Formats: sequence, structure tokens, C-alpha cells
Amino acid sequence: MPLLGGCSTMSYYLQAVNGQMDVLRRAQAIERVLADPGTALSLKQKLGEVRQIRKYASDALGLPDNGTFRRYADLQRPFVVWNVFAAPEFSTQPKEWCYPLLGCANYRGYFSRDQAQAAAQVLQQKGYDTFVSGIPAYSTLGWFDDPVLNTFVHYPNAQLAALIFHELAHQVFYLRGDTAFNESFAVTVGQEGTRRWLARSGTPEQRAAFDATEQRKQAFTALVDKYGARLAQIYAADLPDNAKRVRKADIFQAMQGEYQHLKSAWGGFAGYDKWFSQNLNNAQLSAAALYTQWVPAFQALLVREGGDLPHFYRAVEALGALPEVQRRAALQTLAGQPEKQAGS
Repeated sequence: MPLLGGCSTMSYYLQAVNGQMDVLRRAQAIERVLADPGTALSLKQKLGEVRQIRKYASDALGLPDNGTFRRYADLQRPFVVWNVFAAPEFSTQPKEWCYPLLGCANYRGYFSRDQAQAAAQVLQQKGYDTFVSGIPAYSTLGWFDDPVLNTFVHYPNAQLAALIFHELAHQVFYLRGDTAFNESFAVTVGQEGTRRWLARSGTPEQRAAFDATEQRKQAFTALVDKYGARLAQIYAADLPDNAKRVRKADIFQAMQGEYQHLKSAWGGFAGYDKWFSQNLNNAQLSAAALYTQWVPAFQALLVREGGDLPHFYRAVEALGALPEVQRRAALQTLAGQPEKQAGS
């Protein structure tokens, strides 16, 4: 996920600049951290694994060979930024914010959770559904050498690899103004890269765990798509607002119930409990969909390119050069599915 600078107020600019500079100030070369006798053994082990994953990213996946993920920073907090997502009360179409150089995107990032929550409250007062999500990593798209952070370094190896590959993919190609395109592309690279890395370096247990994780993600995505489509139908219907509110609440309640059945089928796996513990709303669903909307299309494109990642990257760049209407049509064709309703 790329870091975005705001354009509406000077205070937003200030927190973004100060937050980024603080991250860079805290960063030290991984070699220096490894050589420090005061560094915990667990951190040394994870940083050693990071270096192997980072090398694989460039050597085998064609991802940028630069200073990104060559340093380490301990931010002493659980997330690097908190993103605010918003959607109208009767729409699953996420709100856009526009930024210099990067175009428009469907979220707004803050280095302070309190500031993110305050921004969300302002939007709520304007009638928006909102969702604040802690983010463990972001990409500055090569403008800076993004360090490894304490917010993700202790992830299991497969998850750590997927995150590194994902963030580096943003440096391969980034399309101004199309969050779903950018995130779906990076998710695809993260998934495919991790499969290849595990095939070479992983254990059978790690590969089985990764496959199980991906299956659960697919089931979660299908659940989000299913109920997002139901909501879009309600919002497009000629109904009074109060009737829409009642049906909206019923749909989210039904989604909660179906998740419990899904969780049982997973043997009680609770990895999505935190997501479902909140009062579900349009912003939360639209935020989830941004990361998965075009993944099937990019997966199909990778297959079409024979699994050759450099060819795939060039094909993605060509796809991104198309006008929006043509690009969306091409993605729909690749995915083999009709256009998803965005809400009214």
C-alpha cells in the first residue's frame, strides 16, 4: 500500500511529512542491527530471513533491487499508519481523496491512530460509514528506501514474504487514481511470489499452511462480494431511506451469521474474528474489496503470459496505459465475470 500525502489541510501535510521522517530517522542498516550484541536473538533470526526473502525477490521475481527493506526500524507501536476508509450510507462505492503526484485513492493515511479516529468521526458527522484500519507496511513507491519495520518483521515466514513481495510490486507499477488496480496487482505478485519461494525454500508444513490460508482468504473474499452485491441491490432500489436502513442492518446480521458457519467449517479458525467484531458497514466492505477486486484478472493475465513475471509486468503496464473504460473492460474479460456493482 503506497503512502499518500494529503492535500486538504496543512496539518495533514505536516503529520505525513513528520511521520515519514520519523520512520527514516529510526532506520538502521540490517547489518548494524545484526552486529549489535543487544539485539534479541529472535529479531536477528527474522532479519536473517528477511535478507534471504529480499534477495529472492530481486533474483527470482524481477522485483526492484534497491535500498528498500535493507534497513530496520522499531517504531514502538503496532502499526506504521492507520488508514481511514469511508463510503456513503447507501453505497458500497468508497470515497476518494486526491493527492499531488499520486492522483486519487480510496483511503487516507495517518501516522497517529487518534488522528485517524478523529478524521473518521468528522466523516461520520457528514453521514458516511467509516472504517479505520491499522496498516503494518506501506510503499513510498521508491521515493525513499522503505525499511523493515517492527510492525511486521515477526510475521510467519510465508506472510512476511508475501508482504515484502507485495510492497516491492508497487515499485514495479503504480497506476495513479486506481486503488483497486494497484492493490490487486500487488496482492497477485505477493501470492505468486510466496508460492514460488515456498516451493524452493519452504517445508511441506509451510506450504500446506499457506494453501490453507489462501483458501480461507478466498472464502472471505467470496463472502464480502456476496453481501456487497446484496447491499448494492438494496441501495439501488426505489425504497424510503428508513426501509433501506432496516434491510441494510438485516444484511449485515446475515453476513455475521454466515461467517460463524464459515468459521466452523474452518475448524474454529479465528483469524477474521477481529474484522467481524466491529459494527459492519459499507466502508469496511469496500475497503476489503479494494484488495481483491481484480485479483482473478491479474491471475489470469499471469497465466496468459506463461507465468513469466517480467512479461507479466509489461502486460500490466500496457493494461494500465488503457483509458479507464477500456481498462475495466479488459479486466472484466480476463476475470471472466460481469462488472461488479459499485453501489448507488
